[in-house]
Amino acid sequence: MNEMPKEALRVSGVSILVNLLLSVCKLAAGLIARSGAMVSDAVHSASDIFSTVIVVIGVKLSGKAADREHPYGHERMECVAAIVLAVILLITGLFIGYEGVTRILDAGEHPLPVPGVLALVAAAVSIAVKEAMFWYTRHHARRLGSSALMADAWHHRSDALSSVGALVGIAGARMGVPLLDPLASVVICAFIAKAAFDIFRDAIDKMVDHSADAATEAKVRACVEEHGDVRRVDLLRTREFGNRLYVELEIAVDGELSLEQAHAIAEDVHDDVERAFPRVKHIMVHVNPA
Repeated sequence: MNEMPKEALRVSGVSILVNLLLSVCKLAAGLIARSGAMVSDAVHSASDIFSTVIVVIGVKLSGKAADREHPYGHERMECVAAIVLAVILLITGLFIGYEGVTRILDAGEHPLPVPGVLALVAAAVSIAVKEAMFWYTRHHARRLGSSALMADAWHHRSDALSSVGALVGIAGARMGVPLLDPLASVVICAFIAKAAFDIFRDAIDKMVDHSADAATEAKVRACVEEHGDVRRVDLLRTREFGNRLYVELEIAVDGELSLEQAHAIAEDVHDDVERAFPRVKHIMVHVNPA
């Protein structure tokens, strides 16, 4: 297994451990302090463990070597994991929103018990821990170019937002304004749905051979043009394959050079790009006479 899956799995392991400990603590606090919001938040944290397991499966499958049936590798399996996580994230957000709307409509008939201070402390701790996990996971997701890890990072953020709703609701209930909790849940639902949509769109782009962003292509072009024997870049195409990048190049060199010399230049360009851009899995370099 190469270094990228190893690091992604390490991050996922931390994620599972933190979610497990947090779920147990929030459940205990919710039961002791008689807070339904905190018990729901504990269930949300527990669901994140399932989401991270999906990330682990996706990363393991994407790290498998190419074989006869899959000559280009299995990187797109990570995109599949990201799509599944985006759907789970959306369902989670919709559930939070539905619960908030239901509680608003039933507020007059079913008054909530006033939760204890322990639930308030648990909500504050949960916000801090889950927000820290969001930044930790997002940092590694960006460094590795992992859409599945990025989806898991946003799942941490959704849990932090859920805890914000619980904190507001618990504080509001203790101050005599219980409607603050369900109202916060509805707002949180919108944020989570937007994050799910962004993750889903990014994963779909990588599934359908979307080109790399303009900034990445400009950097690749600049890297090629730095080579002293390259007169110009006639063609540059890129396509994202899971979290990896494929590049097609046509370069112009001195037409008087021998085939062996032109081939050596193409090899140098190929190696330079692969060294400069670790995400690049394969480059095809075609040489034109200038």
